[in-house]
Parts: sequence; structure tokens; C-alpha cells
Amino acid sequence: MIYSNACEYGIRAMVYLVGRGEGRRVLLKDIAENENIPGPFLGKVFQTLVKAGLLRSAKGPGGGYQLAGSPDAVSLYDIYCAIDGGKDLDACAAGLDECDDEQRCPLHDSWKPIREGIQQYLTSTTLKDMARAVEEKKKLGGVG
Repeated sequence: MIYSNACEYGIRAMVYLVGRGEGRRVLLKDIAENENIPGPFLGKVFQTLVKAGLLRSAKGPGGGYQLAGSPDAVSLYDIYCAIDGGKDLDACAAGLDECDDEQRCPLHDSWKPIREGIQQYLTSTTLKDMARAVEEKKKLGGVG
């Protein structure tokens, strides 16, 4: 797995928000229900995303959550770093504390391009890209 369940839920929920329209607030319970994510867990994930400046929340009538910026300005890497901290992509594949280009572990040379490829994908893929892909898949009958 590239990232945690919390990060996956955050990405799915934010893509759901993109699908509801820019600037529109959506209740947490509606997002959780539609994305089949446990509400209390999603609430904690959203608190993290609000603190990171990726989401806005409003209480009261007409309240809910909305994206803090444009969906084409938020990458999956932004979400990954906000929720998971971004450190796992730099971690040694063999679990050693000291592993870098100068102090290579036996797996370093084979895993480095894989990690870089994952980071490149997460950095270059935006919420808008993900929402578009989900919509295309729905049209093909692949997502309910």
C-alpha cells in the first residue's frame, strides 16, 4: 500500500467533494455514507485536512465541508503529506535507519526509482484529475 487507510479515505472524500461542485459545502455524514467511510474516522481525517489548509469547515445551517482551493491546485501528494507526513517514501526499503545514496542498503538502488515514480505520480495527479477519472469510470459502469 502506498499510503494509509486514513489517506485513502481523505482522497476519496475530497474527490467526492469535487464531484459536488466547487464552493459547495457538504455534510460529513453525507460524504461518509456515500463513500462508505466510517463517519467518526472521516471526521478525524477531515480535522487534519482543515488544519493543513486543504479543507474549510462551517458549522450551523448551510454548514459542512468544502475544498479550501481549486481542485486542480491540490495534488494527491498534498493530501498524503497532510495525513501521512510524507516520510514513508523516503524510508529505507530494508528498514535500516541510515540509508541514502551514500550509505546504500542492498535494496536501495532497486527501490529508489520506484519511490521516485510513486512520488512523481502523487505530485502530478490532482483532485481534478482523480474526479475526472472517477466520472469516466462511472460512465463505463465501473464505479457505483
